[in-house]
Amino acid sequence: MDAVLAGLEGTAIAQTLRVSRWGYAAVNAAHILGIALLVGASVPLHLRFLGVWRSVSRPALVRVLAPIAATGLGLAVTAGILLFSVRAREYSGIGFLQAKFVLVAVGTLSALALHRAHGFLLENASDSRLAGHAVVALVCWIGALVCGRLIAFAGD
Repeated sequence: MDAVLAGLEGTAIAQTLRVSRWGYAAVNAAHILGIALLVGASVPLHLRFLGVWRSVSRPALVRVLAPIAATGLGLAVTAGILLFSVRAREYSGIGFLQAKFVLVAVGTLSALALHRAHGFLLENASDSRLAGHAVVALVCWIGALVCGRLIAFAGD
């Protein structure tokens, strides 16, 4: 595993980001934007699944917020991998980062499974299925956000 992490650190983009103050800052900003889109779209969507805003059409909300959340996830993961590549061996040992990876994986797989089983708009998903998914999703995305912030306080 150490060889894989060292290889990641040795890529041209990781080397560039290590010495480019503004390049690293831009990737960090993209990561934060991705998180904002993901959590900002996910929280109201999943609160609706839990019964908040029943007057708002569920399919309409899914149609608008699911693509925003997916875009945010894609941006956050892509930028996150780039940030990780800068010091992969060091970062890989941080417990909060390991927890964040697990939470992101579970949240992503849960969303993919839900949409695969019930279609993009989730029109045939039961309220209880959506509520269960909403709890998992909220724990995962908010937990990943918190773990991401706690990385800065790990170690030393």
